[in-house]
Amino acid sequence: MIVNLIPDFLAVLQAPDRMAAYRAYFDRHRALLSAYWDNYVLDPAGPHFDDVVRSTVLADRSDLFTLLARTDVVALAERTLEQVRDLLALDVEVDVVLMVGVGAANAGELVVDGRGVAFVCLEHFTGVANPDTQGLGLDPELIPLWLAHEITHTVRYTSPLSRSDLRPLVEEAGGYYSYWETGRLASLREHLVNEGLAVQVSRAISPGHATWEYLGFARKQYARVRELEPMLARAIEPDLDRTGLGLRLRWLSGGMSDEARTVERTIIPERAGYFLGARLVEAAIAAHGFAWAVRATAWELSANGGARFGQTETAAQFA
Repeated sequence: MIVNLIPDFLAVLQAPDRMAAYRAYFDRHRALLSAYWDNYVLDPAGPHFDDVVRSTVLADRSDLFTLLARTDVVALAERTLEQVRDLLALDVEVDVVLMVGVGAANAGELVVDGRGVAFVCLEHFTGVANPDTQGLGLDPELIPLWLAHEITHTVRYTSPLSRSDLRPLVEEAGGYYSYWETGRLASLREHLVNEGLAVQVSRAISPGHATWEYLGFARKQYARVRELEPMLARAIEPDLDRTGLGLRLRWLSGGMSDEARTVERTIIPERAGYFLGARLVEAAIAAHGFAWAVRATAWELSANGGARFGQTETAAQFA
């Protein structure tokens, strides 16, 4: 189901009191927006909520208006959802949310009341970097890539046939996914294959982009990860079956200090785990297809066909 919050946000910008209008908008969509804030921004009940909202509603939005005039984002989202539905044999309902965020993640996944949600924040896809909105200036053509990535996560978390360790963790949390709490309880192996699957699905759904774009890398960052691949594979292996938020942040997050990302006296490039995870699931996808792989256990995915980092037959796709 496509959930389009863009008209509601544009109405906020037209209101005489934008702050009050945003609070009313937040209240109307509280379940969704509070989950977005909790996972990707900050505690919406905390003292900095108004500061973030103020900068959001007063920002220059000319780039957003140009995007909306030139791109049918609803049709783009509908096509992407249908493509993923076919590729992954969807057996669960997923909401795809089009929204304007507050400059945090460009896209992400949520589970709210047991229902998977994949969202994209359009301020990041205007093609023009915008310091007022913290917009990244990504090309609108990348929207399907990122939506496919996030939809994949929601299937792994909520499909009744999913054997992922993340699915029972979401269920035990009352049908709620938390980057922080759920992330703390799942193994690093599970997090790696989770992101690797999403990267590979996005390649299948939206082909033709530069390899580093599927990983969320800059070109130089990708080259550095490729250069360090043998060391990274060796360094991560002892931690694959450990749990802990610090491991997830070290290998799969941005914004960590150099010290926190130092292994064997080498600073790990940010989000290097996306590359390693994509390599880790290659053989399983080749052997069993996407629909099976997205629901498989982390062990099934990483052991299938004897796949190991740097040793898969299909490694050339990330060359």
